[in-house]
Amino acid sequence: MAGTDGERRPLDGLITEPAADPAGPAVRGSGVKRAAVGRLALLALLWGSSFLWVKVALRGFSPMQLVFLQVLLGFVVLTPIALSRGLRFPRTASTWGHLFVAAVVANAIPYLLIGIGVQTVDSNVGGVLNATAPLWTVAIAYLAGSDRAITVYRALGISLGFLGTIVIFSPWRAAGEIATVGGLACLAAAASYGVSYVYMGRFLANRGVPPLMLSASQLGAATVLLAFALPFAGLQPITWRADAVVSILIHGMLCTGAAYVLNYRLISDEGPTAASVVTYLLPVVSITLGALVLHESVTVGMAIGTALVLTGVFLARRRRI
Repeated sequence: MAGTDGERRPLDGLITEPAADPAGPAVRGSGVKRAAVGRLALLALLWGSSFLWVKVALRGFSPMQLVFLQVLLGFVVLTPIALSRGLRFPRTASTWGHLFVAAVVANAIPYLLIGIGVQTVDSNVGGVLNATAPLWTVAIAYLAGSDRAITVYRALGISLGFLGTIVIFSPWRAAGEIATVGGLACLAAAASYGVSYVYMGRFLANRGVPPLMLSASQLGAATVLLAFALPFAGLQPITWRADAVVSILIHGMLCTGAAYVLNYRLISDEGPTAASVVTYLLPVVSITLGALVLHESVTVGMAIGTALVLTGVFLARRRRI
């Protein structure tokens, strides 16, 4: 979206609706495709790095405190930006009702379930179970009748992406953990994410409310819900460490606030099933950051799995055949 002075802001085209392009449909379609790839890559970077920020933030905050501050910061960051662009909060009770439901299935439930799950299962098992979100999205979208265009490319891409994630994390080394309460909690969190993609795509995306305001409103709804839960599970003493505070600021402002705008935009442009394949890119980002920042080793299995993931994402985004 161009400013009043004709200049373009740095994030225009990534988080806002594209303006009409006089160049014509062919050029416009090419530009939209490149922009969608850019949004997918940026969203994967933000969400993939969130594991690093969460790990550091938990040095000073409890899981409930972290989740509450995460959504609160995202809301505080996005709301002034949305209002400065002339956007207004939704005015209908039905829209707010859908936003609160989305906040439950996309924020409150999965965040808390993952917090419960990782206490009893290894992170690699949790990562594989979380990567089933696109598969849940496909099944739920098909049953709900909101996305039945399961092409050969898309089915193959989703299958390859999931296979690549399994190869990366090698869950067979701890297969018994999947059947535990923690493993089931992680699996339920992935299913909740799948529900959220379909629900937001059906009831919120492309309904006349811009993605930026949808994101701010949903995070506001999530903040209200978690504020009610905070007195019951979030009153532990806080350890004020500089690294924890910086990490939670980054996690809330960028990995939550900016990421949710990109997520809504992808759902609007690509559909819930195609948008959900970003989940497959998260382990790729996590492994890369671990190697670069924490100097963790990269195995042959990780390299093969990464190649399968990238191939799967490419195929899942194809619209034909």
